[in-house]
Amino acid sequence: METAVQARAVARYVRITPRKARRVVDLIRGLPAEEAVNLLRFTPQAASEPVRKVIESAMANAEHNLQLSRSGLRIARAYVDEGPTMRRWRARAQGRPGPLKKRTCHITVVVESTEDASATRQKRNRRTR
Repeated sequence: METAVQARAVARYVRITPRKARRVVDLIRGLPAEEAVNLLRFTPQAASEPVRKVIESAMANAEHNLQLSRSGLRIARAYVDEGPTMRRWRARAQGRPGPLKKRTCHITVVVESTEDASATRQKRNRRTR
């Protein structure tokens, strides 16, 4: 079984909660990479900027390391993992501390060439016939 040519990029310890970053990543999963970048430029969520940067990095990795065309890339996988939580405190009533959890996340994007993906699908279809 052949695998498609893929390039990936990871942003670690991004200071956005994983739940908020997953909302943005769900918007772009499966889209052509250039279309996803344009969509994120006009998305009002704060997580759209780091996600866009990771996509652009994955596109640059595919172009530089694998000599793939930027226009022929699509987002094969995109996911957000939870990073370490910074624990802080805030003053509350009667001099007591109240907990603050500053969450971080790791954003991973994998892009693949659409030409390779369609060729792989055609080979699979030939085998099943």
